[in-house]
Amino acid sequence: MIFDKIENSAIYEKVSPLLKKAFEYLKQTDFSKMELGKHLVEGDDLFAVLQEYDTKNDTDAKLEAHREYMDVQYIISGEELIGVCPLINQTPCKEYNAENDYALYDDTCSFFKITSKQFAVLFPQDLHKPGMKVDKSSKVKKVVMKVKIL
Repeated sequence: MIFDKIENSAIYEKVSPLLKKAFEYLKQTDFSKMELGKHLVEGDDLFAVLQEYDTKNDTDAKLEAHREYMDVQYIISGEELIGVCPLINQTPCKEYNAENDYALYDDTCSFFKITSKQFAVLFPQDLHKPGMKVDKSSKVKKVVMKVKIL
């Protein structure tokens, strides 16, 4: 997992050419003029999902993991907690769904707060639970960049 401010994204661009393109997209796009939903950047290899939602209780969500994509979760406005723990050999409570690239898990995790202009890069070995409330439920606008693992 990587957690940082968007102005430091150049440090991580060598991880993957698509990750570099994802950061460029995040820095150059005016999300206030876009509709919520999926936006293709490089076809199915790199796309953005623009979301707006109310944060929820930790008990109302499961940890998720992906196999085909890494997530770059970037907060446009608001704040949330993201729970994270390593995927070691946990058994999923919902088996892997190849069409949507996720499996769900029950496990304990550590939480960190992510706020406006911050991002988290979550790799396939990072179980994660985004969208959790900080103190009380609040509105968050976020972009999740789905970056194909090549």
